[in-house]
Amino acid sequence: MTSLARRCAAELLGSALLLAAVVGSGIMAERLAGGNAAIALLANSLATGLVLYVLIVLFADVSGSHFNPLVSLVACLDRTIMPRAAAAYAAAQLIGAIGGVALAHAMFGLALILPSTRLRTGIGQWLAEGVATFGLILVVRGIARRGVQAVAAAVGAYIAGAYWFTASTSFANPAVTVARGLTDTFAGIRPADVGSFVAAQSSGGVLGWLVCRVLFGSRAVD
Repeated sequence: MTSLARRCAAELLGSALLLAAVVGSGIMAERLAGGNAAIALLANSLATGLVLYVLIVLFADVSGSHFNPLVSLVACLDRTIMPRAAAAYAAAQLIGAIGGVALAHAMFGLALILPSTRLRTGIGQWLAEGVATFGLILVVRGIARRGVQAVAAAVGAYIAGAYWFTASTSFANPAVTVARGLTDTFAGIRPADVGSFVAAQSSGGVLGWLVCRVLFGSRAVD
């Protein structure tokens, strides 16, 4: 297996496990919360943040643990990975994310693909996704020099927290967003709303990268 193939395999597997955690914990939380959306969201956000921490530490030495096309884009803009690798990562992340949704459904006895009917749209939601992604890139980029453990803890904590301070519950990831369009559960998003979320995330991600360039300088490889 080539180096890039191995790295893409890590991105695919990590993205699959991440989505299995996001969707699976959402299903479990909704079933156990007795209709209390706050408790369900708390369980979903904690599970996501904790699993994200573990996955980042687990795969960091293989692929860098991006699990997000915008994180890969920022790495490409910083010239820490090549454009070909960034594109391959994004494809692997998307395939893995969709597979993770199917896996979560299988574990809970649901059809593997269930297009969502959950409405998530409007200026407030789009702004929330821009803010969530801006903050994520700021965290990833700003803490990178402190090592894998610091990045993993910061990203896991940020995403868990952003579930609560953003109106959209912080998808902050195009691959995750597309995949969550295929689950009609607590974590879902109506497929018709996916494009606007991805556009908002992309805008927030690029803005985050530009701000990071000013605050933290270049990370380009010599």
